[in-house]
Amino acid sequence: MSRLELIGITKQYPGVRANDDIHLKVAPGQIHAVLGENGAGKSTLMKIIYGATKPDAGQIAWNGREVEVASPAQARALGISMVYQHFSLFDTLTAAENIWLGLDKSGSLAEVAEQTRVVSAQYGLYVDPARPVHTLSVGERQRVEIVRALLTKPQLLILDEPTSVLTPQAVESLFVTLRKLSGEGCSILYISHKLHEIRSLCDHCTVLRGGRVVGEVDPRQESNASLSRLMIGADAPVLTAREGQRGAHVLRVAELGLEQLDPFGVTLKDIAFDVCAGEIVGVAGVSGNGQQELLAALSGEDPRAAAGTIQLFDQDIARATPGRRRAAGLHFVPEERLGRGAVPTLSLAMNTLLTRTEAVGRGGWIRIAQARRLAAKLIDNFRVKASGPDATARTLSGGNLQKFIVGREIDASPQLLIIAQPTWGVDVGAAAQIRGELLRLRNQGCALLVFSEELDELFEICDRLHVIADGRLSPSVPIAAATREQVGEWMSGLWPATAEELVHAQA
Repeated sequence: MSRLELIGITKQYPGVRANDDIHLKVAPGQIHAVLGENGAGKSTLMKIIYGATKPDAGQIAWNGREVEVASPAQARALGISMVYQHFSLFDTLTAAENIWLGLDKSGSLAEVAEQTRVVSAQYGLYVDPARPVHTLSVGERQRVEIVRALLTKPQLLILDEPTSVLTPQAVESLFVTLRKLSGEGCSILYISHKLHEIRSLCDHCTVLRGGRVVGEVDPRQESNASLSRLMIGADAPVLTAREGQRGAHVLRVAELGLEQLDPFGVTLKDIAFDVCAGEIVGVAGVSGNGQQELLAALSGEDPRAAAGTIQLFDQDIARATPGRRRAAGLHFVPEERLGRGAVPTLSLAMNTLLTRTEAVGRGGWIRIAQARRLAAKLIDNFRVKASGPDATARTLSGGNLQKFIVGREIDASPQLLIIAQPTWGVDVGAAAQIRGELLRLRNQGCALLVFSEELDELFEICDRLHVIADGRLSPSVPIAAATREQVGEWMSGLWPATAEELVHAQA
């Protein structure tokens, strides 16, 4: 008997059929992957199973009995739990309070906080129950979501891009957890664009394309190439990188120190680095080690930096506003798509106005037609799947919204682009497209600073690499001389203290 069976599930949105007559079975204890491009209908299908979206047609059978899952609360009562790709957390509440709200309230908040400590330690997903969510990085918020789901002791656990902002070590810990849950009879629906993860973890895979099921395979018997062909209907794009031509200094940071803004933040300690025209400099590290604080100082969101510590084209911008920095050629893509990179309820046309001024006339009047033309150009140039410029940001899949936001900044012809988690939750084709655009921008002479927890990504596109740990920044190492083992050690703050030791480490 199947744990879950979907029969003819269909969901239509204006201009797009997200799910088209989908049939899917999940057995007890099975780790079942759902694979597809951004916009293939995966997240919509998961929301239907979890009761967050109502299908237009079709039936759901749970443990052999037909059910109507009318709400997430009803799904949780059945034994279904879900970790969303876009987090469903209240920023002003603590991690423990957010977790408690998602449970049945049979235990007190104090008991839930203690359970959070125990479970997070047990599964290697450290969560401080007392920390307010607004102080957490994206990776730390991901851990809160996963721990909350684990505390419900689910019969079916739905994971939508669960490793997109986890380090390789945390991913391995999570996989141990998932295999243990599977061995205990918990079924797992696993959505990921990381084909090697699916092949390593999952024992069955359903492939969606254009809202329809186009194949079911045992991923352990497939290659990355064959899974990619099933997913996108063609071979994955091959990214060819060539060595950059390093030019003049664009960004210089020296002796940057910033005290933490809140008790749970990270103090930046004597940060020093530079980025030149025509190069991509990467910053690796476990989330919560100062990335947020450094990004805020560089983007202008935190204006407390001492005079002279941040220079753009030899001009002091340490206290400059984000608008002044943008006018000087610095563009910024934050790691949080919805809420910072885009306003969820606004159209794509209106979202161009967050960082682009072409459609703003004298006196602040907005030229709506021009904003729509810009949005249409971005949709076309960056192959964003959207119904048009008037589509609201929240209606796009995570990967398509990411392409739009990255495209908005690339299209502005920046002289310095600072980008965090450039391909978070993006399928292999779109990831290759974004990385290719970053390399193209570099080859045109732009300076790029890329913060990512995807080591493979950093090794693929960067010319040099730093590691951030506990608010400190390592020396840079050329990608040609770096190894994953070395970077893994540096993530613990164990990098050479002297230039001589650094040379020896690279040898």
